[in-house]
Amino acid sequence: MKAATLTQLLKDRKAKTPVVLATNLATGAQALVYRNRADGPLAENATVVEAAREAMRDDRSTTVQTTEGEVFLQVFNPPLRMVIVGAVHIAQPLSRMAAVAGYDVTVVDPRGSFATDDRFPGVTLIAEWPDEAMPGLDLDRRTAVVTLTHDPKIDDPGLHVALKSDAFYIGALGSRRTHAGRIERLREAGFNDAEIGRIHGPVGLSLGAVSPAEIAVSILGQITGVLHEKETKAAA
Repeated sequence: MKAATLTQLLKDRKAKTPVVLATNLATGAQALVYRNRADGPLAENATVVEAAREAMRDDRSTTVQTTEGEVFLQVFNPPLRMVIVGAVHIAQPLSRMAAVAGYDVTVVDPRGSFATDDRFPGVTLIAEWPDEAMPGLDLDRRTAVVTLTHDPKIDDPGLHVALKSDAFYIGALGSRRTHAGRIERLREAGFNDAEIGRIHGPVGLSLGAVSPAEIAVSILGQITGVLHEKETKAAA
């Protein structure tokens, strides 16, 4: 690997920029492939670039056969992220469990008395309204969003932002009755049934969960299932 390629790759990883290192195993020629561009000797190979972006989306390193030989595609995706709207009791165990599962966790809640370092040690806290904070978080295909407050003034703005994003998972806490009301408000706000259908509500797997920790387990379990749904279907 050339020093310049290694330097750029390290910069990208520090900046949490998704990138794929493509290496021709026969010639050693390489390229760094991003979502919107590619740099390096292999950058002109459309087969390599397309396969690299597919590997990035699947979060799985692989090899691809080309007319110039076999090319190894090494994926360097940033960590998965979870944005929790509402610094409530359930958010405390959920944020800890998600961190153990490999997520970078951010809790958004305009109520400063809830979103405190004492209640959420080591977690990124944003004490702003979701519609102000979340547009700057770049909710991409590696992001899960969960709203937990039961308060439409806080949850709904967060859902508005999430539904306009590429987040792979959107969940909202509340009973079926609460969710029915949420659906009506979203329709009034201009969202169609397909968009609203992205929301997992009531959130979580049906485990009979009662305590905040149990509900957090059900939520993280559902998120994990959605994340790996493509892999599960492919293996079936």
